[in-house]
Formats: sequence, C-alpha cells, structure tokens
Amino acid sequence: MAQTIFVLNGPNLNLLGKREPEIYGSDTLADVEAMCRKAAPNAVVDFRQSNHEGVLVDWIQEARDAASAIVINPAAYTHTSVAILDALSAFDGPVVEVHISDVHKREAFRHHSYVSLRADHVIVGHGVAGYVEGLEWALGQL
Repeated sequence: MAQTIFVLNGPNLNLLGKREPEIYGSDTLADVEAMCRKAAPNAVVDFRQSNHEGVLVDWIQEARDAASAIVINPAAYTHTSVAILDALSAFDGPVVEVHISDVHKREAFRHHSYVSLRADHVIVGHGVAGYVEGLEWALGQL
C-alpha cells in the first residue's frame, strides 16, 4: 500500500507566484503541487493550504491516523505558533519543515522557528525545489 504524505502550506502561500516574486519566485502553489506529485509517483501526496492556524492544527492532528509523514511550510506561523509545534509534537512520523526563501538571511524575526523544535529535517532557501527535497527525504525515512 502506498505511503501517504501530507504536504501542508500556511498563510499567503495561495498567492505564490503573485506575491513578492523576487523572494518567492514565479511558480504557483499549483505548480508546486504538480512537482510534488511527479516526484512521488508511488506515494499519495495529500497537498493542502490554509491561511488559518486552527485548520493547519486540525490537519496535523488528522495526519496522526492518515499520514506517514508531514512536509510543512508553515509560512508566517513558523515564527509564532506554539499550537502548530504542539500538534506536530503529537505526530509520530517524520516531519520536514520547508521554506522557499532563506529565512536566516531575512528579517531578524524570521530567524526563530517554533516548528524547527519538532522538525526532523529543515530545508531553507532552495526555492520551490525544497518541497521535492523534503518529500524525497521524508519518503527515504519510511
């Protein structure tokens, strides 16, 4: 049976390709989803995006029974959400944190990540290719 990987995306990633392309590039979230599905033909890629913290928490909790791994770009919630950290801490499988830009070379408030406290692997600054790297890493752990 194929492994299911949740690929979760936080706020404003629905604007990918339109919002600050000089930072995030011109690929859309639909492009990223297609890349992930192509990179994992033998897995079920459950690709989701929400601008709402509680929805992301609900999905992470759902993953406890429905997914083998989580790849997450929590976007701005990276730096603020203890709730997302707590939900991820209750998940037993591999967790990969992905950021399109290099958050460590940006504003100081972006240097801290609550999610990194739980993530098994962190990918920053590799553009949208970081999603594929994260997905491949997670599959390699299963």
